[in-house]
Amino acid sequence: MNTALLGMFIPTFFFVSITPGMCMTLALTLGMTIGYKRTLWMMIGELVGVAVVSVSAVVGIAAVMLTYPWLFTVLKTIGACYLFYLGVQMWLSRGKLAINVNEAEQHQGSNWELVAQGFITAIANPKGWAFMISLLPPFIDQSASLTPQLMLLVSIILLSEFVCMTLYATGGKGLKRALGKTQNVRLMNRISGSLMMAVGVWLFLS
Repeated sequence: MNTALLGMFIPTFFFVSITPGMCMTLALTLGMTIGYKRTLWMMIGELVGVAVVSVSAVVGIAAVMLTYPWLFTVLKTIGACYLFYLGVQMWLSRGKLAINVNEAEQHQGSNWELVAQGFITAIANPKGWAFMISLLPPFIDQSASLTPQLMLLVSIILLSEFVCMTLYATGGKGLKRALGKTQNVRLMNRISGSLMMAVGVWLFLS
């Protein structure tokens, strides 16, 4: 791959990744409520989703979504409703992601639910699709083989996303410590729930 293009791509994508968005807000919220280690499961799903979107944007599968926009709308609506529902549950200090008000310990939800949550958020993010479709093609060297270039670009994208989500998730964990383990638990749940509902509304309106 052209080294000049690569040198431009790395800081460009990192800057975009570090900017607050749905996935970063989700990482902050989960880091606050269930801790960094369990948030890693959501990150796995998000990274798989980002990889799918990235590859699809380059090989042209995204054209199908543009031809049949109703498929994308259905997926986006389902994902938005799911995230909003989780936010309401957290606001009420209920559900698997909320911190137990009486015991100040988080419920042990399914790791696969966290993976699905991250995957849905990444796949159903229209801005993510638009960004990948517009950003990736200019960085592809038409004179070189596509496969190794795509592998390199996707690897950089995933590494950048992981680093940025880690920063957000650990920030959420720090906020949890600042609020205290046994005090202000309802407040923490409501902050987290509000952020989660905001992500859902953001996804629905975008």
